[in-house]
Amino acid sequence: MPIQAWFWMRPLHRAQSQLLASFLKRNVHGQTVVGTEKCSRPPSKGLVLGVYADEHDREDNGLLTPTAAKYNESYTNGALMDLLHMAGPLPKRGQTRIFFNLEPTYSAVAVCGLGNECLGYDSAEKLDMSKEAIRVAAASGCRALQELETNRIYVEDLGHAESAAEGAHMGMWISQKMKKPENRKFLPQLQLYYDPQLPCDANGWKIGLAKAEAQNLARELQEAPANHMTPTTFAQNVVQILCNSGVNVEVKVRSWAESQGMTSFLAVAKGSCEPPIFLELSYYGTNLKERPIVLIGQGNTYDSGGICAKKLHSLKDMRGDMAGAACVVATCRAIAALKLPVNIRALIPLCEHMIGCNALKPGDVIPVKNGKSIEVVDTDYEGPLVLVDALLYATTFGPKYIVDVSTISHHVLGSFGKVCSAVFTNSESLWQRMKNAGVHTGDRVWRLPLWEYFTQQMCSVEHADVQNCGKGVGGEACKAAAFLREFVPCGEWMHIDAHNVMMTKGEDFPYLRRGMAGRPTRTLIEFIAQACCNEKYGNRH
Repeated sequence: MPIQAWFWMRPLHRAQSQLLASFLKRNVHGQTVVGTEKCSRPPSKGLVLGVYADEHDREDNGLLTPTAAKYNESYTNGALMDLLHMAGPLPKRGQTRIFFNLEPTYSAVAVCGLGNECLGYDSAEKLDMSKEAIRVAAASGCRALQELETNRIYVEDLGHAESAAEGAHMGMWISQKMKKPENRKFLPQLQLYYDPQLPCDANGWKIGLAKAEAQNLARELQEAPANHMTPTTFAQNVVQILCNSGVNVEVKVRSWAESQGMTSFLAVAKGSCEPPIFLELSYYGTNLKERPIVLIGQGNTYDSGGICAKKLHSLKDMRGDMAGAACVVATCRAIAALKLPVNIRALIPLCEHMIGCNALKPGDVIPVKNGKSIEVVDTDYEGPLVLVDALLYATTFGPKYIVDVSTISHHVLGSFGKVCSAVFTNSESLWQRMKNAGVHTGDRVWRLPLWEYFTQQMCSVEHADVQNCGKGVGGEACKAAAFLREFVPCGEWMHIDAHNVMMTKGEDFPYLRRGMAGRPTRTLIEFIAQACCNEKYGNRH
């Protein structure tokens, strides 16, 4: 949404003119700011506050959040609200107005629209609308002050500190490591603003910060060009990122994968000159005897489609095909940062899927460790093949349950657009927890079926046990999940297909800039965190 000026040039009543003159006389220290002009120098401190207003009622006088109301009364003698009314209709959700030199502490104050005060959970949308409005507002206000190159931005909790921290930190992040330092966008420091006389949820802010930083980390890994993020460099980055986090990292090479009989994973990797890597992450937050949750992230650092090559428009973004791996790495770091009482084992098979003299061919048959054979019908459906051996290896740890995150099927984009991730699971309890997590984070999920019908389409040929691309027309995402289920050990399992949410154009989620999205990292963190709470306090809301 465009940033609106704090004052619209229009005729004023005499009382309004006197109020404005009085305001300028009280607050200007050698500078006069009128219309859309900025301060003569970048503000050293900025403040983000919120205002509620019914977007469908132009006569609504609006209501400042408690923190903003306190600031308005104690520091501006009511001038903030007066000027908001003088400037015309109050800002809607996603809109921001900037005020300069209201008082000495903050040289720029951004007031962000939060919509109706009564927003809440929308059962039809499966979304907490108030939390989503807070994320959008925090991102809008911080970006407005970022454009002024404000050194330090203070953000009030806007009614929910966790959501405000998420929106502010995700909204500010931008991929610019490859740009010259002098050409990079200015990144201010962000802090929680609070009034000592009002309650403050500092812990909520810290939780939101941990989740936002995790998603930003996933975005950073995804955005790296494929020539800068090979399997080897991905592993090196992960070791550096997690070295002091409390997460142990084991880097396993091709010879180890061969000794484990990981034939499917190695078959995908053999077309590239880049050696495959298998990462094993472990975090112990509770009793060592407690069974771990196993997370699996697909790590194709580049996917050309192999011999069945993709077209150019599909190839240009395939550096992000390791979204599952990025999400799992970021989730592990956040779980360690939040010190969640849970044991995690994360498995990340990393490889490039390229065209080469030794590349996988249509018609190849791969025998795998559980005794089944896989026929390769289409080499461009390599995602499930990469995950097969990680699923089989997961049995080593006696997992509580298994969650894999991948970008297997581009067909989910046609079904859902970029609004939610597709989920397949054999457990109703896992689904309910994941759905609730998506409601809380605003990064929703939707369950698709694991029917026997799709299994039959994948397993109905006579010369092999399973095909990587089954019979029939349509249902490709469901068939891919049915394929994976053939290699899942007994127990609870969930498959998340995040292909459609790998990237965002910006308008899908206003608090994410255009590019790689890092989704569904926050939802996966919340899913695991809620499980910890349920185990500690019982299944209460």
